[in-house]
Amino acid sequence: MSLLDTFLGTCAILRPWWLVAIPLVAALALRAAWRSAPLGDWTRAVDPGLMALLARRGAVLGGRRQANLAAAIAAGLVALALTGPAVERPDAATFRNLDATVVVVDLSRSIAEGGHLKDVRQVAQGVAEAAGTRSVAVVVYAGDSYLAAPPTTDRDALASTLFALDGDTVPDRGTHPERGLALARRTLEEAGVIAGDVVLVTDGDGIGDAALREATAIRAKGWHLHGLFVPAGPGLPAGSPKPDRGALERLTDAGAGRFALLDSPAPVLDAVGASTAQHLAAGGYTVLAFADLGRWLVLLALLPALVLFRRSA
Repeated sequence: MSLLDTFLGTCAILRPWWLVAIPLVAALALRAAWRSAPLGDWTRAVDPGLMALLARRGAVLGGRRQANLAAAIAAGLVALALTGPAVERPDAATFRNLDATVVVVDLSRSIAEGGHLKDVRQVAQGVAEAAGTRSVAVVVYAGDSYLAAPPTTDRDALASTLFALDGDTVPDRGTHPERGLALARRTLEEAGVIAGDVVLVTDGDGIGDAALREATAIRAKGWHLHGLFVPAGPGLPAGSPKPDRGALERLTDAGAGRFALLDSPAPVLDAVGASTAQHLAAGGYTVLAFADLGRWLVLLALLPALVLFRRSA
């Protein structure tokens, strides 16, 4: 990654809707320059012979192109300032305790015995690695849900927990994703998390109205619920429900998150791997994460504005 990519990754536009003002300012500046070259509409309103006579006598003063240019530059800088260009604060990483991720792993029979359990453990570890230095917790569920690992930054301990997951980890038979999501939500609430991500790794079985209500509750907190879909494996037990991709997609939509497949988890990993500053800004705590440079652009706009107050000799 180049230095330019690193720098751009720390920049943000806090009020992007003001970007529409920039082309408007440019259009008005071009119109003003056109009308002031050199006497605006006076050349149409005054008889050409009379205009020539007035010009010879020195009674005609040309348009003020410089003033129009200065006004356009000042207006452009103000419009740019209103967009809220900002850079990530150097101390934004210190707020990582306000940003956490909970990985919710489905360990029902269709997952534990379906043939993709190793891949499920690996993708859960990938989510933990993508979270960087932020806290990660692990919730497992089948017929009931359990907190397998409380929020921690110890990746080695987390890896050991994930490696040990199997079909006997959850003794309760069944599939109740809403219980896993409810436990994930309570875990984030108890930790006082502001910017939270919940990543559900499942084949979509058991997702119903209760799970959708939990997804809505997670979204209401300003957090995001992402989904990693586990397809049917070669060892899927006879009589097991078929994976339901559509149900998981609807759940992630309700949770304002991203959906990805087990073998191509990049969209979810990218969302989890966004910087703490980006997560805090999305949660409405922009002032903690970014330094707004707009005020300095307004001060810079005062320099061309001074030209507008220059008196002609």
